[in-house]
Amino acid sequence: MFFLGVKLIFWQITRERLLHEMLRSAKAGNSKSNWKVLIMDKFTVKIMSSSCKRSDIAQEGVSLEEDINRRRQPLPSMNAIYFIQPTKENVIMFLSDMSGKSPLYRKAFVFFSSPISRELVSHIKKDSSVLTRIGALSEMNLEYFAIDSQGFITGNERALEELFVDEEDTCKGHACLNVMASRIATVFASLREFPFVRYRAAKSLDVTTMTTFRDLIPTKLAARVWDCLIQYKQKTEHFPQTETCELLILDRSIDQIAPIIHEWTYDAMCHDHLNMEGNKYVHEVLSKAGGPPEKKDVLLEGHDPVWLELRHAHIADASERLHKKMTNFVSKNKAAKIQHGSRDGGELSTRDLQQMVQALPQYSEQIDKLSLHVEIADKINRIIRELGLRELGQLEQDLVFGDAGMTDVINFLTTKEDATRENKLRLLMILAAIYPEKFEGEKGQNIVKLARLPQDDMNAVNNMRLLGGASETNKSSTSAFSLKFDIHEKKRAARKDRTGAEETTWQLSRFYPMIEELIDKLNKGELSKDEYPCMNDPSPTFHGTSQSTPMHQAPAPHSMRSRRTSTWAQPRNSDDGYSSDSVLRHASSDFKKMGQRIFVFIVGGATRSELRVCHKLTSKLQREVILGSSSLDDPPQFITVLTIRFESAAPALLNAVASCVSCNISQSSRETYCEGLRSSRRLIAFEVLQSMAIENGEMKVVYRAAVRTTCLCCSDYGTHS
Repeated sequence: MFFLGVKLIFWQITRERLLHEMLRSAKAGNSKSNWKVLIMDKFTVKIMSSSCKRSDIAQEGVSLEEDINRRRQPLPSMNAIYFIQPTKENVIMFLSDMSGKSPLYRKAFVFFSSPISRELVSHIKKDSSVLTRIGALSEMNLEYFAIDSQGFITGNERALEELFVDEEDTCKGHACLNVMASRIATVFASLREFPFVRYRAAKSLDVTTMTTFRDLIPTKLAARVWDCLIQYKQKTEHFPQTETCELLILDRSIDQIAPIIHEWTYDAMCHDHLNMEGNKYVHEVLSKAGGPPEKKDVLLEGHDPVWLELRHAHIADASERLHKKMTNFVSKNKAAKIQHGSRDGGELSTRDLQQMVQALPQYSEQIDKLSLHVEIADKINRIIRELGLRELGQLEQDLVFGDAGMTDVINFLTTKEDATRENKLRLLMILAAIYPEKFEGEKGQNIVKLARLPQDDMNAVNNMRLLGGASETNKSSTSAFSLKFDIHEKKRAARKDRTGAEETTWQLSRFYPMIEELIDKLNKGELSKDEYPCMNDPSPTFHGTSQSTPMHQAPAPHSMRSRRTSTWAQPRNSDDGYSSDSVLRHASSDFKKMGQRIFVFIVGGATRSELRVCHKLTSKLQREVILGSSSLDDPPQFITVLTIRFESAAPALLNAVASCVSCNISQSSRETYCEGLRSSRRLIAFEVLQSMAIENGEMKVVYRAAVRTTCLCCSDYGTHS
């Protein structure tokens, strides 16, 4: 989207559409008042709150926000804006509001968050009394939550649980993918972008290996997103007919380490160690009445310029810069300088008091912001010292880059008995991601015992292995845990080391998420076509065989939208470097000459380190890189999800399924069993079925594997319990 030559960033477009395209356009010529009622459901209210503040909404003439599912007071002299999902329940509630002789509102301007079905449109048309009261009936195609200027989530917080289960309930998985795909597609419908859709293909498997639902998650999601995009392309006015950007679909298995390793940036450490609720931080301020400190909720978001400047900085760098800011502020600000002088015993003149009064409002606002972040940085540095995070962080990164191995982990677990349970678990999960075979059988149990962790924590470790497909690991080594064996084993690296300035300036800055390499290769046209196929079957130029016209220098417009310059982003205050409007204006100007956008979507949760990489690569590649995911997870939340067992079936069941590859199916399972064709059979699918049974008065869960095989003349099914 462009406004007078300025390309708006992703978050600005989302906000502009909600405020300008929806709220500001909902006007009736004969209305006696400009005030309106905004009616939303539980889902759309989250969409609105993720992009707009209440003051923004009020500025567009909205005096009241209502829940469509609650009983509401009639306001027949006012117009109403409905921003709702196109569900049958919502449509019925809308018709109930506006039908009959006494509707709740004068006119209704209805905006659906996604495409509405023909059946529901017909249902609305049937009520003639409602039709005359409808001022607008439109599809916004906006069903995502903007979490950052370059990030969004679809709100599928249970994606890991629903998609990475061990084939127990693929119905939930398919439903999850359908919802996720439709919401991803609305991002491109909103931006009027038509992407090349690339995805991580399932690993190449031999004939004896089963391709499970989990292996095909990116493939299935890409197909569903493509279907939705084709619908938009065919039915939506001004939707691009040729590709304008790139979309890469991945899942959490691409990088199991990023969600749990200790990240050392200011943003990541705040959310990892300060028990924040979303972006809300509880800040203690001194009471003006001289009483005990008062608790105040503050939001660490884009309206805070200090936060915007420091959030992606290393905690050591952030601390140094905060100290310099505070020192410079005190030396330059009149009120602060005078107050500092008064503490040294100097008397204040009338002129001094006058200058203090003149500077006080600005002083108070700015010193509060700086003091807040100084307090946060001090608290984080104190936590780092108390928990010994520097040594732990060094070991984590040495493991990732192959500079440490099992010996170093054992030494840490035996000498650092005061390490917290969570930190020891995170260390073992990193170890499991790099050395999954070390947690097979008794070896894994012994490691957990050495760490003095409860056996329940093995769920998280085992699920970590499942995320990376560790179930296919070579199982030749089944011996018990052996220190001597691990000491002499060759170390393994999960990342290649880099020598950039950022990695060498600050300690513990070596780690980087895997998507950084993938995005860089995608930009250069070097991403493997076999490992990352494209749904569009693009031209050879797209794959990088032609270097004369790189994709990011395409002259075609990147968006089919074109509107006048919006007024909400214009600064109301002076450019003092502290106002959020000032920051936004400078951010907008940086996007004037950006190339085509790159979208990366991660199924199963994204991390703040991955979001930081997207900001970094946007500047480096001169292409806006937008990160999408089912959710944004901090380490504590990710670990909590992984404690749920993905692999619910007993090992015996999996062994039974594996035996079916050689077709040792019980002859009683089906009469069509062909004895003479065992060698010709091949397992093509299986499904784990769960049922409840009562034995000796106790409720038990029974698992069965329904297996399908093929032979030259028939298909047969076997059941194993």
